[in-house]
Formats: sequence, structure tokens, C-alpha cells
Amino acid sequence: MTFPVNALSSALQQMQSMAAQAAGGSNAVADASGAATPSGFASALKASLDKISGDQTKAIGESKAFELGASNVSLNDVMVDMQKANVGFQFGLQVRNKLVSAYNDIMQMSV
Repeated sequence: MTFPVNALSSALQQMQSMAAQAAGGSNAVADASGAATPSGFASALKASLDKISGDQTKAIGESKAFELGASNVSLNDVMVDMQKANVGFQFGLQVRNKLVSAYNDIMQMSV
């Protein structure tokens, strides 16, 4: 079973905007077009989310191909890819939970 990563992407965007506000915009690097691009941890997290999403898309595609009777897709491949996508999603969910917990801990600290 696969799940959309919209909630994770939304949380990432909120964290990026809060980090940029807290640092006065110094967490972003301008690219050639002048737009701010995330650097460091944010870009690594985005790459992980993109990989999770890609794995889910691949697993769903293989599942549909198997259901339609494609001769080049075996049930074993479908099941392995679905499990990989599920494990990736569960990992991303746990990372999100830890980030939210850390954010809440930081927000509760007295200044």
C-alpha cells in the first residue's frame, strides 16, 4: 500500500519558510535566475522525498502493468517494489515525526 507524500512536502515547505525567516533569508542560495534555492539539509530532505515519491510511482506503475497482463512484469517484482515504496514512506514518516518533535521542543525553549 502506498501513500501520497503531500503532507511531507507541505511540512518541508513550512520548515523551509520558517528557517528562512529565522535566519533572515541566509539559508537560501540564489541560482542563475535569482530565485532562492534551498541548500544543505533542506535539499537533502527534498531529494529524499522525491525518491520516496518516485519509488511509489514506479511501484504503482508496475502494479498496473501486472494487472493488465504485461509479460515483462512478474508478481515478485511488483511485491518487492511495493514493499520498497512502503518502507521508504514509513522511513519518511518517522523522519517527519522526529523533525516535528524537535521543532516543538525548540519552540518550547525559553529565550
